[in-house]
Amino acid sequence: MFWRIAGIITPVVLIILVGYLYGRKAHPDMAGINKATLDVIAPLLVVSAFVSKDFVLIDQWSLLLCGVAIVVGSGILAWPIAKISGMDPKTFVPPMMFNNCGNMGLPLAVFAFGSAGLAPAVALFAVSNLMHFTLGVKLVNPRAHISGVFANPMVIATIIGIVLSSTKHLFTLPEPLYISIKLLGDATVPLMLFSLGVRMKDANLSHWREGFLGAIVCPITGLIIALLIAPWIEMSDLQRGLLFVFASLPPAVLNFLVADRNHQEPERVASIVLLGNISAMIFVPIGLYLGLR
Repeated sequence: MFWRIAGIITPVVLIILVGYLYGRKAHPDMAGINKATLDVIAPLLVVSAFVSKDFVLIDQWSLLLCGVAIVVGSGILAWPIAKISGMDPKTFVPPMMFNNCGNMGLPLAVFAFGSAGLAPAVALFAVSNLMHFTLGVKLVNPRAHISGVFANPMVIATIIGIVLSSTKHLFTLPEPLYISIKLLGDATVPLMLFSLGVRMKDANLSHWREGFLGAIVCPITGLIIALLIAPWIEMSDLQRGLLFVFASLPPAVLNFLVADRNHQEPERVASIVLLGNISAMIFVPIGLYLGLR
């Protein structure tokens, strides 16, 4: 089991390391490629995953329900911790809820479970993103307007994917179109890991205490919720494995972007995200162990 987990984690670490080293040496401007990833490439991954022949959306309801429970349950558990530690819940709670199921979760799903794990992991990623752009934004800024959420490319892609997945018996995408979408979408996984590595060159540890606390609380609350609900929900071995990997993931980089946009202590959130992703080397193997048993 140890060598299997090491074999899964190693490619993730190496790609992040390549991005980090390149970022330190070349200081690239990743704004353009990051925008293209979020606006085009990742949405195409969502569409291609939902319309793939082996993916049936209705079969994933239990996994998606458990994913929602982990997001909401982690927030409920983190709220009193924020109060006790003296942190603003609007700063601390969202990063505990919304984890790195994109940059780190998707590659881990592929490396741990093969191509069969990608589409369900993408579905979890899509649901988590939809919650982040609605519930998450409202938690950070209760006065924020979320009416524009349906203009977000990821949300649009999720809706299109759901519609196409639900109507496979009536309509299928032409093969050349599907292959084109899939080829572009498949670039998401390495690009997200590489981009995460480049981002880590701008390490901000000015609020290391909050970062350390968040790095521990995020995966622990997720794993607690997963351990509580997994015995009661009927799932396949693949879904159960993906659930524990999802539960063990660190805070998403998107938390910093949302906090920065809403002027909600972005420096503290940056420290939480950074130390959380470093601590993933400890907690993700725990999630893999629980999921691969």
